[in-house]
Amino acid sequence: MRIDSQENSRSLQNSGSREPAEPARRPFLELLLGSSIVASLISYLYPVIRYLIPPAQAELGPDLVVAAKIGELRPNSGKIFPFGGRPALLILTADGKYHALSAICTHLGCTVQYRPDLHEVWCPCHNGVYSIDGANISGPPPHPLEAFDVIVKGNDLYVQRPQNT
Repeated sequence: MRIDSQENSRSLQNSGSREPAEPARRPFLELLLGSSIVASLISYLYPVIRYLIPPAQAELGPDLVVAAKIGELRPNSGKIFPFGGRPALLILTADGKYHALSAICTHLGCTVQYRPDLHEVWCPCHNGVYSIDGANISGPPPHPLEAFDVIVKGNDLYVQRPQNT
């Protein structure tokens, strides 16, 4: 009984005195918790902001480039060449006609290639198929490929963006 009364008297003495100082760990944990909440909010909002405010479009580059030399392509073959910083595809069909298309798939931006065995343009990422004119045939691509004009000057094959008139 005597031990209990001593503990009660001690607790009465401590209750009237100042409270002990806050441990040094508490502000650190509050800072850690607060910064993790802020970091989480930023990681949730950043993609939303990037979606609502898209990045500026890069310069498309020149409107006219030399894609190849005459005789460089065999009939029923294709060649990828740079066109304004992006890949483009030059195709020589079996009947001797040239076609030029953007080589960027409209689904996810993969580089397409000409399939001479099928006479089609094929995207290897998700099996998207386009016609030689760039129209969608099958697969997930939502839009046709951008078509370019082919101009023969001398011994060179020039590719240019279509002129809007």
